Amino acid sequence: MDIFERTRAMFHLPEGVTYLDGNSLGPLPIAAQERVDAMLRDQWGEMLITGWNKAGWMDQPARVGDRIARLIGAPSGSVVMGDTLSIKVYQALASALELNPGRKVILSDSGNFPSDLYMADGLIRTLDRGLELKAPAPEEVAAHLDSDVAVLMLTQVDYRTGRMHDMEALTRAAHAAGALVIWDLAHSAGAVPVDLAGCDADFAVGCSYKFLNSGPGGPAFIYVHPKHATQVRPALSGWLGHEQPFAFDPDYRPGAGIERMRVGTPPVIQMAALEAALDIWDLVDMDAVRARSIELSELFIALVEEKCPELTVVSPRDPATRGSQVAFSHPEGYAIMQALISKGVIGDFRAPDILRFGITPLYTNSNDIIRAASTLHKIMEERLWDRDAYRVRARVT
Repeated sequence: MDIFERTRAMFHLPEGVTYLDGNSLGPLPIAAQERVDAMLRDQWGEMLITGWNKAGWMDQPARVGDRIARLIGAPSGSVVMGDTLSIKVYQALASALELNPGRKVILSDSGNFPSDLYMADGLIRTLDRGLELKAPAPEEVAAHLDSDVAVLMLTQVDYRTGRMHDMEALTRAAHAAGALVIWDLAHSAGAVPVDLAGCDADFAVGCSYKFLNSGPGGPAFIYVHPKHATQVRPALSGWLGHEQPFAFDPDYRPGAGIERMRVGTPPVIQMAALEAALDIWDLVDMDAVRARSIELSELFIALVEEKCPELTVVSPRDPATRGSQVAFSHPEGYAIMQALISKGVIGDFRAPDILRFGITPLYTNSNDIIRAASTLHKIMEERLWDRDAYRVRARVT
């Protein structure tokens, strides 16, 4: 059996639904339900508070972090789980700025996920020491690396179009300019091969509920290069990042290495679901996942361009510069996506006019791609999207 047929069988995929939105929320791994049930029943239910020791809840953030480290090219002991991605962005950025004093510019790009830019803006206002955020067009980032830049903070894969930055080249250029680098891997972890150690990245952050399939609200992760791990002073110095949390010392002393990037109580139930999801990832090689992703993406682009000429591809044509998603634009993109969802093909919409489709080989196959393209063709050819009901914006798009 093909490995991806095997992994597909390990997910709950609702009957009659073609799911192309795993770049926003991965589907339920079948084993996650039993894993969470067992945790609730046998650990929380029977062990009560002793589960922190007996069931290893306190060590879970580092244990799970090591499993994610394998998927992002990071060494053991350099990744820890907990909190949300926005919190981890704040932690990484505050630490990087403190490691590079005397410089005033945080460099990002105009295509970065807004929350990353919001966190940078909030931190700038909090610190109130003349820092500045610059966000040029993605293709112009390298030209803005100069002696004023303290930190380069980028999302590797653009959340709308899938455009992918060259992590190695930009990290090298930033270091040559004396800047530290933070990579947001929200659309990279589990989607494309990443080699944080090989490219000498300083920090990285990411979420687990997209390609890693931990479920809604799944915890985020943070990576700190081992050369920085004993130097960073967490701006969010929570009690579980303390050297001895249960000494209840009134003065903060940072924990050893990556442990200091912990903040508050870890989401134990959610991490049980994530551990079940990572069991599936243990079966596959990221290079094989990437190869299948490109194969499916190329098929989807070809079919949609043939059948739906009204839609414009906005993702990069070269698969080497595209993440594991495909995006098309149309002035009625929102209504078209709602019509598509009503026909059992789920993607999503990103303002102002983008229809976005995740290509997730663990559970997506060529039949899904063909059905999605055919359904989209029918909707466009018959103008099934042209209904007032499909233009009513829901809170989540």
